[in-house]
Amino acid sequence: MWDYSDKVKEHFFEPRNAGVLEGANGVGDVGSISCGDALRLMLKVEPETDIILDAHFQTFGCGSAIASSSALTEMIKGKTLDEALKVSNQDIADYLDGLPPEKMHCSVMGREALQAAVANYRGEVWSDDHEEGALVCKCFAIDAVMIEETIRANNLSSVQDVTNYTKAGGGCSSCHEGIEEILVKVLVERGETFKPGGVAKEEAAPAGMTNLQRIRKIEAVLESVRPQLKRDGGDIELVDVDGKTIYVNMTGACAGCQMEALTLQGIQQKLMEELKEFIKIVPTKTGALTRAMK
Repeated sequence: MWDYSDKVKEHFFEPRNAGVLEGANGVGDVGSISCGDALRLMLKVEPETDIILDAHFQTFGCGSAIASSSALTEMIKGKTLDEALKVSNQDIADYLDGLPPEKMHCSVMGREALQAAVANYRGEVWSDDHEEGALVCKCFAIDAVMIEETIRANNLSSVQDVTNYTKAGGGCSSCHEGIEEILVKVLVERGETFKPGGVAKEEAAPAGMTNLQRIRKIEAVLESVRPQLKRDGGDIELVDVDGKTIYVNMTGACAGCQMEALTLQGIQQKLMEELKEFIKIVPTKTGALTRAMK
């Protein structure tokens, strides 16, 4: 599991400034519930001075998303809009005494919500509809511009880094090649060389595993999520492992469920974190595959 700081836990269990802000004159919405994270940031700005008198948030997401949103509202109250816009996603993470690498995208979402809210107050158009750049990650609707800006701002150097900070590449994995192309471009400018398959910062690559050890790790991850699936009347079973493709069978209420794709994305992310490699999880019926294995 991820190691959360005491401050992250504090802002999760006792979030500051949560809920609707009456009289808000600047509102920023980013993310979407379908992608797993959504944030609305509300500002009450003094027109004469541009000072943020109050800030509230509403977040749909994980504990890190709630903590990041709570921290952001505390950080920007009392600042002018221009001062607030200088707050970076790394500043948010530092305020919380750090975030797990896999959760840095929560702080990035907070920074974007702030930009959107300030633009809304100023009567400007702020959009994340990807008109500026080509859509790279269709699973989470992340475009090339956002990926490039995030790489530059946070000195990223691997695909896993990009996934941690933006969620791009955390779904079906088909956009990894596009992410690598952007990384190559930025790293060349920094005088660095992109190393395919490189691991994220501060994350050591695992020692070489045998196929049996790898399968056991996969089974352990699936076993860890089964109790929650069973509570909802479903289950998951491992069918086959073919290189970086893991075939599973969803059973019971999970088979054909409207949330099946999101559930599999979450399991895929857990598997990538445990194996420290990019994999693709594919739902399948056991019949045909099992016959092929015999």
